[in-house]
Amino acid sequence: MPVTMVDDVRIHFEVAGDERGEPLVLIGGGATQLIDWRDEFVDLLVAEGFRVIRFDHRDTGLSQRFGGVGDVDGGYSVAEAAEDVLRILDTIGLPSAHLAGHSMGAIMAQYLALDHAHRVRSIVLLSSIPGLDPVYLSAAEAATAESTPVPAVALAREDAIEQFVGYQRSMHAPAFEFDEEDERRHAARQIDRGYEPNGFLRHGAALVRATDRLERLRSLSIPVAVVHGSEDTLLLPLAAELTAEAVPGAELRIFEGMGHRLERALWPEYVDIIVRTARRATGGTDA
Repeated sequence: MPVTMVDDVRIHFEVAGDERGEPLVLIGGGATQLIDWRDEFVDLLVAEGFRVIRFDHRDTGLSQRFGGVGDVDGGYSVAEAAEDVLRILDTIGLPSAHLAGHSMGAIMAQYLALDHAHRVRSIVLLSSIPGLDPVYLSAAEAATAESTPVPAVALAREDAIEQFVGYQRSMHAPAFEFDEEDERRHAARQIDRGYEPNGFLRHGAALVRATDRLERLRSLSIPVAVVHGSEDTLLLPLAAELTAEAVPGAELRIFEGMGHRLERALWPEYVDIIVRTARRATGGTDA
């Protein structure tokens, strides 16, 4: 089982693709495991010549826990959690990599590009925000950010599966198919692999510590693509527009009908954007 070995933080990760491929780290959203980047999506990226790295966030899956039963704050910031990516690169022996992050993972990618620029070749920001200004958030999400978290109780397996499916359904955009049976199978795999009831809350506590990055993003000189859904009911498309406007030379893509989820029907489009952004960093050659 590959885990980080550079200090006392243990992050579980997996690598797919040829060792000679362009390294690409996929950084998932809050409380996600590496399996949330589906195998078929990884296969598409490997076919494009990437060496794909995905990992379980701290407090999820097979990675280290930063708290016990009932702890809703792991005591770390999202910037500190982002350094788990550096731990992975150091364990593998890679000086730098391309990054593609979704939601919280895209915020982590921003911090890495800003604070560790020499380790980042390009970034693709999927469904992200450049800070916690309410202008970026839906009313419900803004209220959640201001609320006091209540410890989650570990649910029985079937109840936990239903909770997961319900959450995914709540983020579903009607323009795309919601395959409930697939979501149920995936939820069962998640629960069986590494269930952490308070992982989402600990990640929420880390996100609340995030600083505003919009002005800092103007200093980026690497290739950046900003991707968002027109129907995102958590993080508003305006956040993507302002991010792309701030980053010199950034590509902006707003997908009509897409919500906060990464939709299977759009996988080829996401792959094309990741490939195009990486090629800008490598001088236009194949990834």
